[in-house]
Formats: sequence, structure tokens, C-alpha cells
Amino acid sequence: MRENQRDGSNKNTPSTTISSSPEIRELRLLSYNIQAGIETDKYRHYITKSWQHVLPSSKRIHNLHRIANTVKDFDIVALQEADGGSLRSGFINQAKFLAHAANFPYWYQQNNRNVGRIAQSGNGLLSRYEPYRLEDHRLPATIPGRGAIIAFYGSPNRPLVFVLLHLSLGQRAQRRQLAYIHEIIQSHTDIILMGDLNCQLETLIAKSRLKHMDLLLPDVNQAPTFPSWRPLRAIDHILVSPSITINQVTVLPHSISDHLPIAMDIKIS
Repeated sequence: MRENQRDGSNKNTPSTTISSSPEIRELRLLSYNIQAGIETDKYRHYITKSWQHVLPSSKRIHNLHRIANTVKDFDIVALQEADGGSLRSGFINQAKFLAHAANFPYWYQQNNRNVGRIAQSGNGLLSRYEPYRLEDHRLPATIPGRGAIIAFYGSPNRPLVFVLLHLSLGQRAQRRQLAYIHEIIQSHTDIILMGDLNCQLETLIAKSRLKHMDLLLPDVNQAPTFPSWRPLRAIDHILVSPSITINQVTVLPHSISDHLPIAMDIKIS
């Protein structure tokens, strides 16, 4: 996962690198659904700007620079709905663009919903540190197009495991997807799970396999992140293992996408 990392193949094939990063003790994290760089600040924009989901817009580069300014102060960033380099984005890989614009040395793009040259939507990882292992997973769903990136940092004896994902809209699919993730990460001690989970935390924890993992729920009164112009629902989340101390959690008031980004500062024991 070096500076010139290409987009992911969306297969469950791990990519492994050797890390020379120092031991990680404190991190600033951010999860952000960037809606492919489309500015949405009113409900009517879902109609009036719907063409931007398939065609390029002259404002998209400006929006990406604004997003880069938002993510530049963080150590690890989980992106959702990042375009992999299609017609609508002007053939720009948005994870790569943001990595360069915000000076992240490592990045990864996972394409989950590929409509050929028209649109390529997926997850992205921006990182100040190099993981020693990276896994690309397709999540189970009746309607395909959801995925997870799992990045391993630090020592293989006790890795710091990041799960970056974007869940489906339906609760039944969400439970299947979280059960799939649970099987992969349940043996690890230090876990950070972050992304657009499309559900409230009560649903996420109580009705999924994650309830067996004792992940900590940030005490931010479940601050809503969607829609960005009038937040009503808390559906973007960062959850951590008990071994990780949460110093601060903030929903940032940066309304470019239809989601607000959620940030967390952590300390690892």
C-alpha cells in the first residue's frame, strides 16, 4: 500500500506489505462518506444534482479540495462512496487525489459498485502509517456493491486492526454483513471499526454479532450525521475495543456531502 497504490480488485485476496512504521500509540481518526464529491445541502439536490452521479461536474475538483482540507489533520481516514476513476469523476481516482492533496503517503481504493466507465463507487483508506497487511472483502448482500477494507498495523503478534466499511440499507443485510466481519476479527484484541453503517448504534449492537465483542460506544449522545444540512440520524460511526481509550469524538460541521464526517482521537494501551 504505497503512495502509488492502485485501486482494489474487490476480491477476498489479501495484499501484504512489510511495515517499518513506529509503534502507534495515539491516532486521530476520521470517517467520511464523501458522496463521490457531490455537494448536497438540500433535499431537492437529490433530484436537481442527480445527473452528477453519472456525468462530470466542473465543481467536483473544488469539492475534493475542500474535502482534502477537512481530512488533512488526521492520521487514518475511512472514505465511503469514493469514485475509483470513472466518467463522473473526470476519470480521477478520488482516494488517490485526496491522498496527494492532503499529503497522505499511503492510500487504497476499493471499488465495490463498478458501472464501467460511467461510475465506480467504493471505500477508500488514507493513512500516515503503512499497514503490514491489507485485506479486501466483498460483503454478503442480495444486491451486490458493499465491501470492507481490513488493515493491520503494528505487530502481527498483537495487531491494531482497522475495519473500514459501508453497510447496506436493510437491517437483514446489515446483520449478515456484520456477522461476516465478526468471524474475521473476533480473535483480535485491538479493533477499530469505522464507516457509514446506515443504522443507529442500538440496532448495530443489540441485533448483530458485534454485541459479543464489547466494542465501546462513543459518548457523544449519538450525534447525528445525516443529512448534513439538517442532521437527524446517527448512522456514521467509529467503535473501538476496550483496550483503546477514546479521548474525544466530534461530528464535524463540514457539509459538502450529504453526510457529516465523524472524528475520534484515541490512545492505545
